[in-house]
Amino acid sequence: MSSFSNPHYMYLFDLKSGKKKLAYGESPEDALDTLRVRLNEDEMDQILADQYIKISQRELQKHVGELG
Repeated sequence: MSSFSNPHYMYLFDLKSGKKKLAYGESPEDALDTLRVRLNEDEMDQILADQYIKISQRELQKHVGELG
């Protein structure tokens, strides 16, 4: 079955630096799993996993300056 049959969302996770990290997945946990594949341990330690917002693709442009 295709992964496109389950909806995916964009999540902005807060970082300890005050910036935000963008991730994509079916849930916040899924999005964090995706980041674990891409980032090293030190980078993952900067993410505040319980502090995030779910955004739409349309809203992404509003948050570009916050990404780190």
